[in-house]
Amino acid sequence: MKIAIGTTNKAKIEAVEIIVSKHLDNPSFIYSKAASQVSNQPMTHKETRLGAINRAKNAMIETGAQLSFGLEGGVTEIDGLMYVCNWGALVVANGTTYTAAGAQILLPESIAQEIRAGRELGPVMEQYTQQKDIRQGAGAVGIFTQGLVSRQVMFEHIVSLLVGQYLFTLAHE
Repeated sequence: MKIAIGTTNKAKIEAVEIIVSKHLDNPSFIYSKAASQVSNQPMTHKETRLGAINRAKNAMIETGAQLSFGLEGGVTEIDGLMYVCNWGALVVANGTTYTAAGAQILLPESIAQEIRAGRELGPVMEQYTQQKDIRQGAGAVGIFTQGLVSRQVMFEHIVSLLVGQYLFTLAHE
């Protein structure tokens, strides 16, 4: 089965490959730097979800895959507190779209202030940790959970929710 992954981000790719390989037969992965068509730093659940859907749809168009995944990280504010939020989308060649959200964790106010000032979370986290490519590895969630939940593991949960919905539909057609 030809499966598109609408990103070149290592954490996201590995999440899709691990979960899909466990649950679908003979997957063949294609990678696409699919556009999210949202801001570089999504600021709401709605925008983050839309980014995931757009990545999945654009990857499907670019590759002609049978299934296509889009994963998007963003932030959202609740009662003046900023949280990371994460969404995923799975698009089937027939147009069916599944979505799911993942872990949310409170960001320290110093990080939130930088994002409110117009910066992206990834570069802010690199400055905060003095590490490169945070988005490709631990991510903010990994840093702020002392490594208990990495960005990849968080996205594996989302991909599991997406694949589970897809398999449920297949079993009940």
